[in-house]
Amino acid sequence: MENNMKKVYAICEKALHSGNLSKEEIILLLQCPEEQSDIIFQTADAVRKKEVGDQVHLRGLIEFSNYCKKNCEYCGIRGKNKSIDRYRLSQEEILQTAIRAESLGYRSVVMQSGEDPFFTAEILADMISTIKSHTDLAITLSAGEFSYDEYKIIKEAGADRYLLRFETSSEELYQKLHPDSDFHQRIKCLHILEELGYQVGSGFMVGLPGETPEILADNLLLLQKLDLDMAGIGPFLPNSDTNLAGAQGGTLINSLKAVAIARLLLRNAHIPATTAMGSLDPKGREKALQAGANVVMPNVTPEEFREMYQLYPNKICLRDDPAHCRKCITGKIQGLGRTVSTEHGHSLKIDRI
Repeated sequence: MENNMKKVYAICEKALHSGNLSKEEIILLLQCPEEQSDIIFQTADAVRKKEVGDQVHLRGLIEFSNYCKKNCEYCGIRGKNKSIDRYRLSQEEILQTAIRAESLGYRSVVMQSGEDPFFTAEILADMISTIKSHTDLAITLSAGEFSYDEYKIIKEAGADRYLLRFETSSEELYQKLHPDSDFHQRIKCLHILEELGYQVGSGFMVGLPGETPEILADNLLLLQKLDLDMAGIGPFLPNSDTNLAGAQGGTLINSLKAVAIARLLLRNAHIPATTAMGSLDPKGREKALQAGANVVMPNVTPEEFREMYQLYPNKICLRDDPAHCRKCITGKIQGLGRTVSTEHGHSLKIDRI
């Protein structure tokens, strides 16, 4: 054990100066005992401070539809789930939500939905161009897989970023969890998005059934290989309305380690302190911000719809007013000695903008 800790310290020292860690080194960090993990978090926090600074970027989350044609095994809004009420925000509701977000001081919004066939590329493009004409917001879209031409239409309408998580780097596990999707198509979409000039975000869940330390290490290495502008990582939280209802969930400590290692590998990428971490632990988002994260995505979806967008159980802030959320998260960030950014939070990779 003592020998392993010496190796962990040596890896962390190496990581301060270089983001090139081997799979074996990453596994050693992932397997570091919880009570000795602070060195990993402190190293990631030092890299975060050096590479992206003390500012925390707030991105208002607008969940505009919970319809989905896919049937991912872990997801509460999967198409076959008949126990939830479905909704779609109208274009006017979406626009007013975005305007309200900007009035609360947000410089960026994340437009998220299931893979809803109603929202074609043309409709999404119209929605984005309308928001752009009424606000100065940067827009991230997260609405699933499209063709090259469809992504192009959306980009030309003004979308700045696109978030498409791969969830696991294991093709075998991916197919098991995504029965109507294809792993290679997912990765192809990420390459298309980069080619079209989007700032690209992806990521994965920690603790999926069937995941191994080797797969988790490969997840992190895939983030690095994709050279992402943003990497989102959070724990798997089993939903009672899915086939994985009885599965063991991911842990906060393993999720924090994954965030920290992602910072060591990706250096200047944006990394959120995810809501799922806050749902697992009241201090989860603050802990992630102290382990390498530099983004928080408070929910600005109209309150009457939030409970219907239940990807996982016990989601926080479902009934909080967006103004209260904005004030609350600002206080938490300042309590860590950090500042809330007043910028759009664009990619820090200079070839992306």
